[in-house]
Amino acid sequence: MNEPPLVNIEKGGITIDEHVLLQGINLTISAGELVYLIGKTGSGKSSLLKCLYGELSLSTGSGKVCGHDLRGITRKNVHTLRRNLGIVFQDFALLPDRTAFENLDFVLGATGWSKGNARENRIKECLDAVGLGTKGYKMPHALSGGEQQRLAIARALLNDPPLIVADEPTGNLDPETTTGILQLLHELVRKDRTVIMATHDHNAIEMYPGRVLRCEGGYIEEITIMSS
Repeated sequence: MNEPPLVNIEKGGITIDEHVLLQGINLTISAGELVYLIGKTGSGKSSLLKCLYGELSLSTGSGKVCGHDLRGITRKNVHTLRRNLGIVFQDFALLPDRTAFENLDFVLGATGWSKGNARENRIKECLDAVGLGTKGYKMPHALSGGEQQRLAIARALLNDPPLIVADEPTGNLDPETTTGILQLLHELVRKDRTVIMATHDHNAIEMYPGRVLRCEGGYIEEITIMSS
């Protein structure tokens, strides 16, 4: 029996204050896919990602993410959707007054994990998974940009989500650090997680090919990018 897609949107539209951001969205994404979102600044990439994690509503059409109806998401129940996905931001969005370990511990506490060995072990597992196993005691400002983004990815992995949504995760990083982050995200895909990533970096797409969706003129279309 085939598994249902993680993302399924039909004739979707996203509108804010009567301004149509995206329309005619028809999108199906399954487990283990790497999907890039490209397009100019303001073309709707971030709006689509925000819709996927419940920050913006789907105003027309129908859609589900990880089994959750996007038309029925409210402030009161959005947490149930977000337990099934991990979010990685360009600016890391870490708590500056807490250590790396404490940043992850805060998230587990907020998502219902009881204090104890299981919670501590899960934090250690995620830090190890991103190569920060020996740096849990460090404050975010004491980590490099690449390490901060690795910590943000560790945070996204805490609840073992099938879907990772990343909004330009390498936008503030140098080329060498960018390569390391891309390798890490690609490794997640190899482990059958789905990664949807907004990016301006066409080199990333050449290094780790995947599906490419272009946002342009209020619409989303799948395109093919030829290798140089």
